[in-house]
Amino acid sequence: MIHTLMKLKWELGGALLGAVAGYFYYYFVGCASGTCAITADPLNSTLYGALMGALLASTVRPSGSGEG
Repeated sequence: MIHTLMKLKWELGGALLGAVAGYFYYYFVGCASGTCAITADPLNSTLYGALMGALLASTVRPSGSGEG
């Protein structure tokens, strides 16, 4: 279990930062009309931010990190 978490530390860190950024986006920008699919609900905004953060972190992972 610990080995798997260590292999995914970049993705997990990116997901955490993305989730925080997604919630902040909801809180400070949000959707005035309430009809926006992602930013009208804090859960959707947070989950979308976490997904985008994990994807971005997986693309910028240093070579050799988490391999083996």
